Amino acid sequence: MKAIKKTLVKAVVLISILMISVACKTEASTPVNSKENTKDTLSITILQTADIHGQLDPHPELFWENEEVVFKNRGGLANIKTLFDQERQKNPNRTIIVDGGDLIQGSGYTALSEGKVMPKIIKNMGYDVIIPGNWEVVYGKDIMMDVMQNYGTKVIVQNMYHEANEEPLFSASWVKEIEGIRIGFVGVNDPDVPVRQNPIFSKGIGFSGLDAKLKNMIDEFKVQEKVDVLFLVTHIGIFKQVELASNPIAENVDYILGNDTHERVRELIQGKYAKVTEPGAFGSFVGKLTLHFVDGQLVADDYELMDVDPEVYKADETLQAIIDEEKAPYKAYLETVVGHTNTPIYRYLTVENPMDNMITDAARWKTGADISISNGFRFGNPIVPADGKPAPITRANLWNLLPVNEPVKTGRATGKQIKDWLEKEMHNAFSQNPTERFGGWLVRFSGMKVSFASQNERGNRISSIIVKGEEMKDDEYYTVSACVRPGDPLDNLCRMPNVKDVKVMDYTIHEAVEEYLQKNSPVAPTLEGRAYCDYLGTYSFSTVPGTAYKFN
Repeated sequence: MKAIKKTLVKAVVLISILMISVACKTEASTPVNSKENTKDTLSITILQTADIHGQLDPHPELFWENEEVVFKNRGGLANIKTLFDQERQKNPNRTIIVDGGDLIQGSGYTALSEGKVMPKIIKNMGYDVIIPGNWEVVYGKDIMMDVMQNYGTKVIVQNMYHEANEEPLFSASWVKEIEGIRIGFVGVNDPDVPVRQNPIFSKGIGFSGLDAKLKNMIDEFKVQEKVDVLFLVTHIGIFKQVELASNPIAENVDYILGNDTHERVRELIQGKYAKVTEPGAFGSFVGKLTLHFVDGQLVADDYELMDVDPEVYKADETLQAIIDEEKAPYKAYLETVVGHTNTPIYRYLTVENPMDNMITDAARWKTGADISISNGFRFGNPIVPADGKPAPITRANLWNLLPVNEPVKTGRATGKQIKDWLEKEMHNAFSQNPTERFGGWLVRFSGMKVSFASQNERGNRISSIIVKGEEMKDDEYYTVSACVRPGDPLDNLCRMPNVKDVKVMDYTIHEAVEEYLQKNSPVAPTLEGRAYCDYLGTYSFSTVPGTAYKFN
């Protein structure tokens, strides 16, 4: 009966909203936000950004349209500020703005300043609440705390604590009351941060999991704080967020504002208990969720993913001046051109990308290894030639492509070791069990050609690996290069254990790529089928098992 009653109320309010909309169109003199028009319907707006990754300015963004890759200019924090201000004006005193983490890593400006370019900018953007993401730890615990405490914005996370005394790093939750409606937020970061990131990054920080402790906290919070609508703001990736929406942990949760995997959810994904969204990345998009209430009850919602088009949302002049001021000490170095490309360099596909082909080619060229591998990052704004001319590649671009700059190391591994490692990496990317996924993108490489079936079970995905024109042999040794992951054992290469004759080079991956570009520009990386699966095809974007989600 309760469900039927709620459905009837929802139908009534939707009809009321439609009637009000028609009335507003026919009576232009009557304000849309008039209390007389809306009667007892109250609408609250939630705006969400995610995974900005230090991208301060408008930049090329990749879209998949009509079965083709296309590029459009998007983003810019000063442009987002304009969007925020406009949305607040549309629904004054009823708008809440949230960021889901990974603000301080991913660009040269954030890397060289160790995140310190961000606090003044964020303080002036008007956020209400922020959570830390998996990359917030990149400069170490002390810098993370200092940067986030200087935002002048509420920071929440339930499952991060000081390892020494188990005291929480930040408050677990926050409540905002709007005209009698209490909106509650609980922050959750990925408990696998010490595994996903270089372990040394999160030294001194403990993480708790998605467990009974979290459920108890959520349940008590909702009752004790008399929360009408409860949001989890999570940084655990779309796959785990969708699973969580149907997990009893989320029994008392209404919405999961998801982050981490850079997915562009354009329609809310309904779980058993909660609805899930994720609003893209790099400041290219803002998620807008509007909640409709009648007599204090939530009866309807609307959701849209808004493009931050700099032609539509002009840069806020005051904030742009702050951004320019913060960039100034690093600009000359970062905007130095180090190479050119004749073809678009991008990275959004789950298997192979031109961006990683260039990076791994550079590493193999520099090291002379049989195989060079790089992590399955999903960073890096496209670099796009225009007007028939090669596009410049700057050091700022290089930091976007490679958000960490560690020394290169080499070693020897058998064919069986490499195959077993690659099977594990494929499982991390393509497991049908969302709790076993780590990101959803395959590691990238140069020097191998791999045929596989992503839909098969772990250990049975790879059908062929070709190295130096021949099928890889289990008992033969191959030289491999990767990057140092501080905190890993010396004999690990990109999570491959027990590698022999490991050597750490006296140059970093950035230095290797810069040298490669100087000697080989203009480059022209393309998709070559280095890793190929018939089931996925050439242009393979993320899928979320059990949903109709499509990247576009």
